[in-house]
Amino acid sequence: MRGALALVMLLAPLHALGGNQAEEALADSVRSSMQASIADRAVPFLNFKSGPENGHKWLFEMSKRLEQRIPDRKLRTELLKTVQYEAIRAGLDPQMVLGLIHVESGFRKYAVSSSGARGYMQVMPFWIKLIGERHHNLFALRTNLRYGCVIFRHYLDIEKGDFFRALGRYNGSLGRAEYPDAVHAAWRGRWKYDGATS
Repeated sequence: MRGALALVMLLAPLHALGGNQAEEALADSVRSSMQASIADRAVPFLNFKSGPENGHKWLFEMSKRLEQRIPDRKLRTELLKTVQYEAIRAGLDPQMVLGLIHVESGFRKYAVSSSGARGYMQVMPFWIKLIGERHHNLFALRTNLRYGCVIFRHYLDIEKGDFFRALGRYNGSLGRAEYPDAVHAAWRGRWKYDGATS
């Protein structure tokens, strides 16, 4: 049953599931660290230690897979470069982030969940108060992906590297398998990449 639900969510996410992250008090050191991570304004670029040729291969392959959802090549390329940059910057697998976006928003920039989560990575607006600045727009590509990656990294650190529990926290469904299973299915299925990604 769980596998069938994950497959359905993988193939056709029709609505935003929404990262219904719970607003929790943050230690001052955690807040400062997350604020510093959000504040960095470096321009995104493909960040492949294994060489630029691997970056171009990855971009070409991921672009083919994403073409049906985002037909505009320029927008697709910008999204993929930013995902790769922000994921590596946060110490995450870019394919995992693509799987998360696939399940959370179906790659819809202006997706809004019933709980109010916004954008590609379905970030809850309270995060702006906690770690951002009032003018931050969660529908802006770089802002949304940066917040999403920093928040997921935070949850992964809290859960000591346990992706299942970190994904549950990210979606507000801690302890339930449906969402982590769906992201895992998208990550290891649709977005699996055997070449070097960092």
